[in-house]
Amino acid sequence: MADTTYNGYCVKCKEKRDFQGNVEVSKTGMNMAKGKCPVCGTTMNRILGKAKA
Repeated sequence: MADTTYNGYCVKCKEKRDFQGNVEVSKTGMNMAKGKCPVCGTTMNRILGKAKA
């Protein structure tokens, strides 16, 4: 999927930040946005909900 902007929490910066990310399906079947923090470069995740079957 295309890069989209999401809002998530960066555990390294300890702040909520907007990040560019792709939607992936985890091994437990959840949709999650995965991208990099624009400030420190740490990987950020945001869980979006159950994947449609």
